[in-house]
Amino acid sequence: MNEIGPVKPHLERRFLDHRIVIWHDPQGQYASDIESLDLPGVTTLRVGNDEYGIKYRILQEQPDDKVLVYRSGGVPAGIGNWLLDLELAYGVFTADRSSLVSQELGLIADGIDEVVQEHEKFFNVSKRVQSLKVLLSPEDDPARLLAKMSAVLLGQKDHTLEELTRALLSENASGKAAKYNALVEYGLASFFWRGVEAIYGYKSSAPTMDDFILWIFKVAERDFADITSGTLHNLRRDFGSWRFHPLSSAAMLQLARRAEVDSVYPDRIRGTSFRDLLHQDLFEETDRQIIRDLSAAVAGETVSAREVAEVVSFRQRSLWISKYRKLYLAIGAAAELLARLNSVHIACTSIGDAVERYRNDWFRIDQLYRQFTYARRTFEGSHPLDSLRDKVEKRYTNKFVYELGNAFQQQVDTAELWASSTVRPQRSFYGDYVDQLVREDKKAVVIISDALRYEVAEELGSRIRQEDRFDADLEAVLGVLPSYTQLGMAALLPHRSLKHSTDGKSVLADDRPTNGTAFRKKILESVGGTAIQAEDFKTLSAEERRDLFKNSRVLYIYHDVIDATGDKQGTERRVFEAAEQALRELVDLVKKAANANATNIFVTADHGFLFQDEELPEQFFLSEAPQGDKILVKNRRYVLGHGLKVDAAFTTFTSGQLGLESDIEVQIPKSIHRLRLAGGGSRFVHGGATLQEVVVPVLAVNKKRRSDTRLVNVKVLPDTDKITTGQLVVKLFQSEVVSDKVQPRVLRAGLYVGETLISSDPQPELTFDSPSAEPRDRYQSVQLLLNKDANDYNNRAVEFRLEERIPNTNQWRVYEKAMYTLKRSFTSDFEF
Repeated sequence: MNEIGPVKPHLERRFLDHRIVIWHDPQGQYASDIESLDLPGVTTLRVGNDEYGIKYRILQEQPDDKVLVYRSGGVPAGIGNWLLDLELAYGVFTADRSSLVSQELGLIADGIDEVVQEHEKFFNVSKRVQSLKVLLSPEDDPARLLAKMSAVLLGQKDHTLEELTRALLSENASGKAAKYNALVEYGLASFFWRGVEAIYGYKSSAPTMDDFILWIFKVAERDFADITSGTLHNLRRDFGSWRFHPLSSAAMLQLARRAEVDSVYPDRIRGTSFRDLLHQDLFEETDRQIIRDLSAAVAGETVSAREVAEVVSFRQRSLWISKYRKLYLAIGAAAELLARLNSVHIACTSIGDAVERYRNDWFRIDQLYRQFTYARRTFEGSHPLDSLRDKVEKRYTNKFVYELGNAFQQQVDTAELWASSTVRPQRSFYGDYVDQLVREDKKAVVIISDALRYEVAEELGSRIRQEDRFDADLEAVLGVLPSYTQLGMAALLPHRSLKHSTDGKSVLADDRPTNGTAFRKKILESVGGTAIQAEDFKTLSAEERRDLFKNSRVLYIYHDVIDATGDKQGTERRVFEAAEQALRELVDLVKKAANANATNIFVTADHGFLFQDEELPEQFFLSEAPQGDKILVKNRRYVLGHGLKVDAAFTTFTSGQLGLESDIEVQIPKSIHRLRLAGGGSRFVHGGATLQEVVVPVLAVNKKRRSDTRLVNVKVLPDTDKITTGQLVVKLFQSEVVSDKVQPRVLRAGLYVGETLISSDPQPELTFDSPSAEPRDRYQSVQLLLNKDANDYNNRAVEFRLEERIPNTNQWRVYEKAMYTLKRSFTSDFEF
């Protein structure tokens, strides 16, 4: 005998929708308790060979009353069952566990009871049943019920095989198996594997998650070529979703690393050309092999710089690019650097001619060397670019730095004065750029970044122009000699005369000291100006910065990152990292100055620098030591003193020749040579007369009133207007070149019917950022795979959309679209 209490709620729910409930109790388990049910408003009738009388009573005597007909024992078959018509009309209630669960679920499809009976353990926990009921729909069949039961065990709301598999893949990647073991424990693993076989094509007599994962990656490596067409589309579509969706992308990368090892992929592609691997990104080893082969090709000069740039650009789409971006950028910079070195013609006719050639062309080689070295040095991991680095270092130092130093030295040797008729001197910076503004009752901000080399300033100008409403024009002035901090800083101040102090350790402007911000501030006060360190300026509030600018006709801001890093032996090799930091900080300083209402902003430097990352060979150090009556200052790149002995290894100047008013003489080691001194570094130097040290940038920045940046235009170029298969490839064209003011555009692609997405999710995103003037370099194609919802829209118009993110939101808007007609002859997608 069973307790009848648990049955009562099921009967009450039954009576909510039915006037008559017929209860079959074949074993008579509830016969003795039937009278105790006490169902309000319900008449309980027992069947005891009086079926006809009961039927008469129900239909004729009590036609509106609620009636429970309880029948125990066997039921006659066919027409022998006098209550058959009522059973067919109202259904039959049974109170065994599986039947109660089936009724509670509210499912009526054939086979539901069998599912419940076979998985009794699943339904023994009411909390689990309640979680399942939330997912159910009245029309669910046994397969969908099993799928939703699986979803409950996996903690999923979505019961599709795509999502169930995503959950199991993510769990497997984490080294756990609790969710998969739950499927096994509750008898649902076989259902999962049947679905995997039917929908994805994986078949095994003893399936496991590890085996399934390895199979997936092997099939993907062959571009899904060895499975049937019906399952190919399903697996290709869902594999893309697993790889790119934020919920599982990290897990898929982890699984790819494992499959890469298990499939011996590194051994199989060893020695493969980068060209044969260009369009693959399934495994991380692909990028490593491309980098090895591409860098070797660049070092061997068997590939053009153009092709390297195309490869580097294309590989930015790799799933592994975040780890290898620095190496690709390094290789791209090296390729262009070596190409320029092969074609550069180093010759000049005067100091002014050399400065013009440097600022218009030659600086780019120094810039590429910096970009290569920075990218290579900041890559974290074992380094595959050592041979390329050796090639770059030797060619850069010997072919460019040394030859350029020698060529320019010839002009320095023949110059009677350190001056040019075509290039402004740094000494006249204030008069040439600031004084006229002050005379016109305008204000100016001057940002002086210590050792901001010309090529770094050129990149700074580009970054500033990329900011909306900002413009920046770069000029060059001829820096002072010696090209070191104290003299360069003094030259930028308002003054009539410059000279060294008696001991040569400081520089005087109009006989006033200039070393340090406090002394410079006093000099600037004479023209209504002031000075501040960049760090102090940044800590001011926006209102305080506005007040500072309002109360000053001229504001000098001193910034020191590059020189502070390069001048120390322990940190000199990080000077290019410092240059990158300086670029970020200077853009920020310019924006803060502009927000303080400054409209005339100049960014300049005290001097440039020479730098080679490799340890310098002995040949670049002078064996000679400077000689003279009195040596005041001895630096690696210059000497100050009295009665300096003329030596072929040095160029000797009087102060008058350098525009200085003292009797101190100056010697500069010729070309790129250094004096070997104890302590300090030797890779980073300044003070001498190479173009890298004395071509000083002056970047004039102004902020416009109207927006002047926009995103690059993109066009859709359909090849057809019909979709006849499970995928669509659309050609897209970036119709113009990306520049400082025409900026990259990121778009996502998808196929829609109304607002229903019928292609893969997540939608592929494309970046249009090509700076190439060649139209053929600006084409891209996107492949879209139809999802299962597309089956509902065959022979309908569908819309291809390019969408862009609405700024500062997570929402998207339509940018461009094209119409297609979906005309598939058949569909093979299967899902539960």
